Amino acid sequence: MTSAKKQTQVRLEEDVLAAGKAAAAARRLDFNRYVERLIIEDTTGARAAGMAAAQRLIDEHGAFLDDLEQQLDAPYADAQRGAAA
Repeated sequence: MTSAKKQTQVRLEEDVLAAGKAAAAARRLDFNRYVERLIIEDTTGARAAGMAAAQRLIDEHGAFLDDLEQQLDAPYADAQRGAAA
């Protein structure tokens, strides 16, 4: 059984629309599917659950992630220090 889709109209500022279309393209979704997914995630609690999981990861492993980031950035920082002005 397929559900019939309903059409609606939304008015957005140009920059908001452009950002939404860019975000959709980055996820390889058409704009309508992207908006539909955002609404579903927001209304089902999936987005909140994902954000809570991300926060737990940061809370539990933030120091490790910060250290890892510094280690990964170190070679580039050394190269910048020796660069000619």
